[in-house]
Amino acid sequence: MAVPKGKVSKARRNSRRANWKLELPGIVECPQCHEKKLSHRVCKNCGYYNGRQVLKVAEDKA
Repeated sequence: MAVPKGKVSKARRNSRRANWKLELPGIVECPQCHEKKLSHRVCKNCGYYNGRQVLKVAEDKA
């Protein structure tokens, strides 16, 4: 049967769990349309990625 080798203090246990935190996604500004987008992704607003158009984006006529 598994038995722990010794008592792990609360400070040691809690410091091990201290790195389980959420990180903000890398949000950058699109160089074409200046909208916020995720880095290394195609811009959903204009369809550009790395200086070239990858997606055709339909223009909304409102």
